[in-house]
Amino acid sequence: MFSKILIANRGEIACRVIRTARALGYRSVAVFSDADADAPHVRLADEAVAIGGAATADSYLRIDALLDAARRSGADAVHPGYGFLAERADFAQACAEAGLVFIGPPPTAIRAMGDKALAKRRMREAGVPCAPGYLGDEQDDARLAAEAAALGLPLLVKAVAGGGGRGMRLVRDLAELPAALAGARREALAAFGDGTLMLERLIERGRHIEVQVFADAHGGCIHLGERDCTAQRRRQKVVEEAPSPIVDAALRERIGADAVAAARAVGYVGAGTVEFIVDAGDRHHFLEMNTRLQVEHPVTECLTGLDLVEWQLRVAAGEPLPLRQQDVRFAGHAIEARLYAEDPYAGFAPQTGGVLHWRPAQALAGRGALDASFGGARIDAGIAEGGRVTPHYDAMVAKLIAHGRDRGDAIRRLAALLADAPLLGLRHNGRFLRDLLRHPDFAGARMHTTLIDEWAAAGEPLLADPAVPEAIWALAAALRARPDSATPQPAGRAAHRPAGVAAWDLTLQTASEQRTLRVQAVGAHVRVECGGHTHEVELHRVHDHEVEFTLDGVRRRCVAVVDGEAVHIAHDAAVFVLRESSPYPAGDDAPDPRRARAPVAGRVAAVAVAPGDAVAAGQPLLCVEAMKMEMWLHAGTAGRVAALHAAVGDSVEAGALLAEIDPEEPS
Repeated sequence: MFSKILIANRGEIACRVIRTARALGYRSVAVFSDADADAPHVRLADEAVAIGGAATADSYLRIDALLDAARRSGADAVHPGYGFLAERADFAQACAEAGLVFIGPPPTAIRAMGDKALAKRRMREAGVPCAPGYLGDEQDDARLAAEAAALGLPLLVKAVAGGGGRGMRLVRDLAELPAALAGARREALAAFGDGTLMLERLIERGRHIEVQVFADAHGGCIHLGERDCTAQRRRQKVVEEAPSPIVDAALRERIGADAVAAARAVGYVGAGTVEFIVDAGDRHHFLEMNTRLQVEHPVTECLTGLDLVEWQLRVAAGEPLPLRQQDVRFAGHAIEARLYAEDPYAGFAPQTGGVLHWRPAQALAGRGALDASFGGARIDAGIAEGGRVTPHYDAMVAKLIAHGRDRGDAIRRLAALLADAPLLGLRHNGRFLRDLLRHPDFAGARMHTTLIDEWAAAGEPLLADPAVPEAIWALAAALRARPDSATPQPAGRAAHRPAGVAAWDLTLQTASEQRTLRVQAVGAHVRVECGGHTHEVELHRVHDHEVEFTLDGVRRRCVAVVDGEAVHIAHDAAVFVLRESSPYPAGDDAPDPRRARAPVAGRVAAVAVAPGDAVAAGQPLLCVEAMKMEMWLHAGTAGRVAALHAAVGDSVEAGALLAEIDPEEPS
């Protein structure tokens, strides 16, 4: 039926689809924006077509541009991946009208499940249990407030067209409702073009359990087991595993049957995921159905030994499902960790920047399957060394997956993989993921969907930025001091490291700490006085981002990159960045309460004030959106708004001046 597939997506899922398509003999076409021209998925595909500007509205959300790319390349099928247009019925319909095979469910099924309120009505009719909520068409704030009061707290405000945590707000006090409604509408309109909302009673301390379903066009419909996606921050998944550690055989049978019933109720075809919340009494309640492949599908592939993208292509080509329900087999335990370009120690704020080091193939070397039943380790990524992570798309840059004989085996192997696959160049959550896997609440299967957010509010040590070990200070000093360094030395360096001097003071600093170390170098041997101790460092080999060294008599190896004045060192799943201080006084970098600057590069999503407005200290001024996260800037002082330098919809760079305040004169 088709021979060339256009992947209407980017990043790791585009690479994932291209690999399976190639294995089955299909040609592939990638699409890219102005920000993506050199991305891995573009280089991996057989052909590639530019579709517009960096903003999603100018490229990946343009149905006309995608259809034109298919026409120009001669593609006769479209795989939507996930996100962007994957759950848009109008996109599936447009593909069909253009004579393209849409590798996904029919538009009718997408439409039935894409409207979350309509989907819950359909599920109730099909006998699938649902959480209580308001699903009505009346959308004025007064009606929603009345329904919220009747439902009781806590509750969730959710976009009916939502997905991926977008357009969702948690409300624990009715006073929070107006801001939650406004924020959810704004985010839903930007992400989905539909600001319609629903309300849902929050099931406290719930477990997020989803079931992978598959259906063909011949009446076949089965499930491939459940996944546990309970570990979340800000309603977005962080770690997923299969099988769920809290689902027994009886619950597995009930929840699997309800997932299949949900798919059959809408005439589903292809891969889909039915999501449930399981309460403390092991009662499951329907949340939504994602009418696409899920980010976490690799854990199901590990357990079943099946290629779900291959199944998608075969079903789209009209073939029946290759297995019956009773033929599905599961082996071992699999866990996936999402590597996000974000700072977990600063409220999970999104991060951007260049990729100095990323070599997953090296991390996977030697991590083969334990035996024919277990898949070892896997990394799905959409970034490459030398590339850049921009603010225009999702913050997830890679997925790391481990498959073991049991849950303890999988946890141990994934923790080691996170340490052995470092990403250098920008802040990310790798160390947090490693620490989360080892946390007693995760290891003991005691997580619930809001626990990580509760940890953040309570100052849980897991969310404290790891201190730089003394060994890293010593190694960084040795790397800066080595005489054969190819790093360009800036003007003024001789002022504090004069030629012929055997020992000198070297000042290194991180984002939160500065130390002056006494350094004495003789060839490759460096003596470093640090923190009241003297460390002996001998550099044996410094080549291609790998350092072999002996520290205090122990020979070691690590990944390190010297980038100008900064040394990036990977250690124990963390990446530490130490910079050599300039000999000249730096300017005053202290925050100025009179000026509000963009925390990251992004888009201005909202402006809450106007020039001349009186503001109180802490009052919201503007909102910057980047990587699926909204960040509000607040007034640092009381006064009047003197100037605004951005409007809604403007793209801004990190550190850009957005607002100025004339401080209130003291009385």
